[in-house]
Formats: sequence, C-alpha cells, structure tokens
Amino acid sequence: MAELRNCPMCDSFFNYTGLREVCHNCAQKEEDMYQIVYRFLRKRENRAANVDRIVEATGVEREMLYKWVRKGRLHPAVFPSLGYPCDNCGHLTNKGKLCEKCQGEMKSELRTFEAAQEFRNDIKRRDRTTYLSDKK
Repeated sequence: MAELRNCPMCDSFFNYTGLREVCHNCAQKEEDMYQIVYRFLRKRENRAANVDRIVEATGVEREMLYKWVRKGRLHPAVFPSLGYPCDNCGHLTNKGKLCEKCQGEMKSELRTFEAAQEFRNDIKRRDRTTYLSDKK
C-alpha cells in the first residue's frame, strides 16, 4: 500500500510504494545523470577513472555515485576504480558495508571476545565443584 511522503531531494509529495525513495521527477533526473556517467565511463580512456575524476567531468554528486555502486548499477569489476566508503573507516570498498581491513579487525575482536567468554565459562565450571564431608 502506498503512503504519502516528502521527496528528500525536492521536498514535494509523492506516493511511496517501496520502489523509489524519491518522487518521479527526481527519479527521472537521477536516471538522466546515470546515463551521463555511464556514457562517460564507457569510453575506453575513462574506464579507470576514479570517483573524483567522474564527479569533476560529469557534475554528478559523489553520494549518487556511491549509491549506484552499492545498488550494483555500476560494477567495480567493469570499472575498477569505483567503490563506496566503508561504514567504519571511510576507505573505499566494493562489497558489503565494511572494507577488508575493518572486516579482519572485527573478526579478530570477535575471536578474542569468544576466547575470553570461553575462559570465563571454564572458570565458572571449576568454581561449581562440590565438596562432600563425612560429617553425620
């Protein structure tokens, strides 16, 4: 079921159905910008262009490029210099929310936490030792 929302780009009302986050007019403008960027990147000399070069040459906003890479409209396999910022450190990544370095750090911290948790559980198990006495 559609709900009435304000477009985050132009602040006009539109029926939000879950397909687009913006109104029809802004979605059309986004699509036009995408076509400009895609035509720019299809030229052989521009395929390795980085985000700064694309922004400078096409006038498209950096966040819009990141959005298209996240959604898979611009593939880093085809355009190797593209990516979007890691949610943790801001370094450009091509998949997921975290870059390889942050993923490695998080996995390491998780292993350390799990080892500490296991150590605490072992101590609790040892403290549960019951002693029997011969008193009657």
